[in-house]
Amino acid sequence: MRLALLRLPQIALTLALLSLAAWLAIGLMPGDPASLALMSDPRLTPEDIARLRALHGLDRPLMERYLAWALGLLRGEFGYSRLFAQPVVAVLWPALRSTLVLVGLAVALAAVAGVALGALAALRPRAGGFVDALALLAQAVPSFWLGILLIILFAVTLGWLPAGGLPGEGQPAWAFLVLPVATIGFGQMAAYARHSAAALGEALRQPWARSARARGASDRRVLWRHALPNAGVPLLTLLALDAGSLVSGALVTETVFARPGMGKLLYDAVMGNDYNLALLALLLVALVTMLATLAADIAQRWLDPRLEEA
Repeated sequence: MRLALLRLPQIALTLALLSLAAWLAIGLMPGDPASLALMSDPRLTPEDIARLRALHGLDRPLMERYLAWALGLLRGEFGYSRLFAQPVVAVLWPALRSTLVLVGLAVALAAVAGVALGALAALRPRAGGFVDALALLAQAVPSFWLGILLIILFAVTLGWLPAGGLPGEGQPAWAFLVLPVATIGFGQMAAYARHSAAALGEALRQPWARSARARGASDRRVLWRHALPNAGVPLLTLLALDAGSLVSGALVTETVFARPGMGKLLYDAVMGNDYNLALLALLLVALVTMLATLAADIAQRWLDPRLEEA
């Protein structure tokens, strides 16, 4: 609790500075809603462009627009998306929910499989070569190529699973998640397998592990009961750092499987100069990353109380 109380003001300050930097970066990009409207309809007159700029507040200085946006955000006024002609929250929530489900399942699958492979390598040194080869393959295969292969095999050739998109009425939601989850999870599994193999192997070489085996404890009991909690501290950090990057970095997988999500939404908002949508999407990704890091730090202190004293 004390750690959370210390971190929350830091998270708020980081979000404020990030929002300012993002606002300046997007605001200084060439093109704005008025110029985009002129490109789509050359018949617009200079008076039409002036009214459009005034409607979007583009006739005011950049910092004045940022302060007005920030004050509105503090009052719970998130604004409208110019691209989708809807409230920003109505656009963001379905995309965030879709991506969190996809990424959450993929990370959980990758973590379980990666720790299992790491434990196998730690307990059976002969299996270390197989785990290293599998991890190297998972890191080398591009996600878009793996996704296409899975679609060709399971959707086109065998017809077991849908090729992509979202479930319709009466269709099972899990069937539309299997292939994209496997695509993301296979790549992430490599990092977890190699980190857990190294951490568990190091833990099993510690004097306390040898003492436990000398007292009659089996290798598996020493591994799961003692070594895994000690090795879990760096693994939790890796999981937390992956959370935010995957939320915004699932663009390739979401594109291959035609799934709307935060990656595609953030890309469209930036390219379309949709200030409200781009900024809130970016802040959401940053908030997910920082909250995941905070949760990992709390879990680390629960696993290793000595960190509380540091």
